[in-house]
Amino acid sequence: MSNNIIYKEGYRVGWVSIILNTVLFILKYWVGIITGSIALIADAWHTISDSVSSVIVLIGVKISAKPADSEHPFGHGRAELIAAIIIGVILSIIAFNFAYESIQRLINQESVKYGTAAIVVTIISVIVKEGLAQYSLWAGKKNNLKSLIADAWHHRSDAISSVIILIGIFLQSIFPWIDGLLGFMVAILIFYASYEILHDAINPLLGEIPNEKLTNEIENICSKKIERNIHLHHLHLHDYGNHQELTFHIMLPGEMTVKDAHAIVDDIEQSIKEKLDIETTIHLDPL
Repeated sequence: MSNNIIYKEGYRVGWVSIILNTVLFILKYWVGIITGSIALIADAWHTISDSVSSVIVLIGVKISAKPADSEHPFGHGRAELIAAIIIGVILSIIAFNFAYESIQRLINQESVKYGTAAIVVTIISVIVKEGLAQYSLWAGKKNNLKSLIADAWHHRSDAISSVIILIGIFLQSIFPWIDGLLGFMVAILIFYASYEILHDAINPLLGEIPNEKLTNEIENICSKKIERNIHLHHLHLHDYGNHQELTFHIMLPGEMTVKDAHAIVDDIEQSIKEKLDIETTIHLDPL
């Protein structure tokens, strides 16, 4: 699939998210104001942060689509990872603010009367947000766009927080102070979503070793190209968003000619490209 098609799908997902989240924000915020619920207002801002993150996704996707140039020989794919990091930071700030406000409300034992409007809006939120999560996750995995996958978890955390609020609404008559607790639980969910997003985006930027499955696949490719033990080591995987580059060392007999060693290395690199779609650079060590 070409980059243009991939990024067009990214744009489509982003705009659907922006429109639906803005509508949900208005509904949640309105109900939160009329009921005085910190949990519903927190949930509303969680929702509008989805719109903000979707705008960031659109910007990241647009920049990532730019081809490699003299200043960026590996392309602009990591802009998409940076977009995911920005989403994670936004979520952390939102979570901290609402955790603080919720604790204050719990300390003061403040109660809230939710009403029918809160129930209806919360149910709508659960359905819409889980639908957006499934859509973003599907598009992100299909096109290998990490910012869309990050956005999907953002949507899902919002859906889960709405489920928690819905449960709390029905328990309000038993626990009048439950709104503060619900707000704090929403904040914890946002913190967790932030951690997952930042973890998944920062690791590729820092560079990481290939996972066990990929390492085994590389070793199998190498073993089919040369019968002797080549002592494969120092594997490093570099993720550039829309493509990956791999470097590792192998050991070949010191008496082997440069021509023969180069032929083996070239064959291995070509096979990895064909089977795993990874650009590879191999360093030779004499055995």
